[in-house]
Amino acid sequence: MNQRSDSSIQSEQSWVVLARLVRPQGRHGEVLADILTDFPERFSERRELVLLSNNPKVPDRNITLESHWQHKNRVVLKFSGIDSISDAETLRGMDVAIPREQRAALEDDSVYVDDLIDCEVFDLSQGQTVHIGKIVDVDREITSTPLLVLQAPDVKGELLIPFAKAYLKKIALGEKRIEMSLPEGLLTINAPPAKDEVKSE
Repeated sequence: MNQRSDSSIQSEQSWVVLARLVRPQGRHGEVLADILTDFPERFSERRELVLLSNNPKVPDRNITLESHWQHKNRVVLKFSGIDSISDAETLRGMDVAIPREQRAALEDDSVYVDDLIDCEVFDLSQGQTVHIGKIVDVDREITSTPLLVLQAPDVKGELLIPFAKAYLKKIALGEKRIEMSLPEGLLTINAPPAKDEVKSE
C-alpha cells in the first residue's frame, strides 16, 4: 500500500495544498516554494491555482501560474501579474492550493495522507476485531515506513503503528475504517510510557 500526498497539509476540507511560498527568488516576481506534494511534475499541468493566506487580514486569491522550475529540493513559481521583488514579497508564507476534487488520480493500492486522518483502526490478529484508536496524524519523518499516529481510548498519549502493507487487511476510506493484523507486542512496544514509568531528570 503506497501512501502519497498531493498534500501533507490540509488547510480546509475543500483545498489541497501543493506548496508553501518561502521568499522572492529573482528580480521579476519569481517566488521560491517548499514542495508539499508527491507530484511536483503536475505543476506543468496546473495553471489556475489558489493562494491561501495564513493571515486573516490578507484575503485568499486566485492566480495563474505562468512557469515553474525545480531549484534543488524546492520549486520556483512565476505567477501572472507578479512581476517584481516587491510583488513577490507580498506572497511570502502563502500556500499554493487546488480544489480537492482536482487531486491527481492514484493507483489502486495508493491512498492520500489526509484521507487517513480520522480513520478508526481495528486489529484482527487475535481472531477477533479489536478497536485500537483513531488516526490523528501520519509521521513520514522518523522511519522509511510512514507511522500512523493514533489516539487510543484507553491509552494516555499516542500510539505509533507502521503503515506497512504486510499489516493491512482492508482500507475502507468511505467508512473511515482501516483493518490491520498487527504482530504480537507491537502495540506494547509503541505505546507511551505509563505514568509511573516516567522518571524525572
